[in-house]
Amino acid sequence: MKQLVSSIFFITLLFISNPSFSAVNKMDNERLHKLIARIDTKPEGQLGYWKIKYKNIPIYIITSEQANRMRIISPITSSKNLDKEKLYRMMQANFDTALDARYSIAKGKLWSAFIHPLSELSEEQFFSGLAQTITLVNTYGDSYSSGALVFSGGDSNELNQKTFLDIMRKGLKI
Repeated sequence: MKQLVSSIFFITLLFISNPSFSAVNKMDNERLHKLIARIDTKPEGQLGYWKIKYKNIPIYIITSEQANRMRIISPITSSKNLDKEKLYRMMQANFDTALDARYSIAKGKLWSAFIHPLSELSEEQFFSGLAQTITLVNTYGDSYSSGALVFSGGDSNELNQKTFLDIMRKGLKI
């Protein structure tokens, strides 16, 4: 029995750590490009770096197949515009209403960002992350919500589902 458990453990580790054992439908740049084209039929950029617009909101999708990373980012405002109260409110939102997307600061800007391993990314996760990223931009200064739901136990209780549902319908063709 002990040997069986050890064998199962070894096989599980091998499966998790070896990409060749992963599912056939791993996400890669070419597959991601097709998903992006469902939202913006003429994305700027190239495989691994796309710039799209959704209702005049600029969105950047950046990947590294070698590092197995993907991020969706969208600028919100200059970080110089952030006072203590806004920073505090964004940290609260990162706990309970931002969910998978997050408020982040880099290069003198406040960003909405969704970061995920690329190969494990499903279509639904991509569109959900895109919708959450856009909704955080739209709700900055108001509900600070990604629109998906509110994680209980935090300080926020408002949410905005309009963008989230629109992206999911377009992307997944519901």
